[in-house]
Amino acid sequence: MTYSIQSYSLTKIYNGRTVVDQLCLRVERGAFYGFLGPNGAGKSTTIKMLTGIIAPTSGTARILDFDLKRSSLSIKRRIGVVPEDLCLFENLTAPEYLVFMGRMYGLPRRVALHRTQELLEVMGLDGTNGKLILEFSTGMRKKLSLCAAIIHNPEILFLDEPFEGVDAIASRIIREVLEQARKRGATVFLTSHILEVVERLCSHVSIIHEGKLLSQGTLEDLAKGGRLDEAFLRLVDSGKAKETALSWLEAKN
Repeated sequence: MTYSIQSYSLTKIYNGRTVVDQLCLRVERGAFYGFLGPNGAGKSTTIKMLTGIIAPTSGTARILDFDLKRSSLSIKRRIGVVPEDLCLFENLTAPEYLVFMGRMYGLPRRVALHRTQELLEVMGLDGTNGKLILEFSTGMRKKLSLCAAIIHNPEILFLDEPFEGVDAIASRIIREVLEQARKRGATVFLTSHILEVVERLCSHVSIIHEGKLLSQGTLEDLAKGGRLDEAFLRLVDSGKAKETALSWLEAKN
């Protein structure tokens, strides 16, 4: 079996607190992989380590058969990332930003211009040419960030909450673009709190909680014929949920 992502005891400690704990992931090439967990589980930190944004405290990973520590530049040329905070250059227009990103990835200017135009049209951003990115809505920013992540035709897409804060139309467009990338052979690795989207898109899923990997495998194996949200709660909750009834909202006799 060929893997696009493998991590070996990947660990990150901040100020004495273990945020990611001995994480061992196996992501097959061409998989649509959902990386799930509650808030603060370590999902964003894991993506930052796998993409070379931050260094692990211990452990390592192989991305596309490259060692994460020794070949970070070779890895970055082959991946696309939509980070948690998007990191857009807000004083540029969308075309300026995408052409710049294309050139940074080594695309000839003619190719970068052509792909920029096509991406903006597909994402419904082609009417924003004179508008600075700082004026964009959350949904527009998410779509633009995805454009920048795929302009160089990457082999892996790392997406941190790509559907958060976007409307139904933007969500559909993003899903269609991701499906097209996967059919072309790219691996898609995403985090999302919207389990219905994960259930619709993903072929493989893993669940992390308090920095530890609880489960990973195919969506069918994890759900075991039921719903993904039920499997998620079963693994993460483990009977620790607090009473949800509020005293002042209880029904009166």
